[in-house]
Amino acid sequence: MTELPKRKNIRIEDYDYPSPGSYFITVCTANREKVFWNGVGADIIRPENVPLSPIGKIAEHGIMQTADPYENVVVDKYCVMPDHVHFILRIESDIDGRMISAPTVSTVVGSMKRWVSRQVGKPIWQKSFYDHCIRNQQDYNEIWEYIENNPSKYALNRSP
Repeated sequence: MTELPKRKNIRIEDYDYPSPGSYFITVCTANREKVFWNGVGADIIRPENVPLSPIGKIAEHGIMQTADPYENVVVDKYCVMPDHVHFILRIESDIDGRMISAPTVSTVVGSMKRWVSRQVGKPIWQKSFYDHCIRNQQDYNEIWEYIENNPSKYALNRSP
């Protein structure tokens, strides 16, 4: 039997993922199936003209409620693309700067993925997800802009 290649570990070694900070998260659908936008095609322009599909609306709702169970977790920005989602996940400390008992980034993202799949009625996500620890305000601002402009850039790159 042929051994499958091992997944590359993209986590920062010895990084405390539940520590206060912001994280750029990208989660893709299984097989990059385009299920989140209606009418995905060469002339699609999602930002104004193409509504989210029913599955896309479920994914959006799942992202918006991601932080609900956790008092110190916030979703600052997100976008739903045809076959993936991006969001900024922020884990906060208390008002005195002390760490609050927090879930890991993997726990929060995994919870969102499970909720969306249950609502859809089948698993729709790739096994893992991409995360990037946002290191400073410039990094945060660049990621915010990327998330803000990603749907329009996708539409421009798909135009005939």
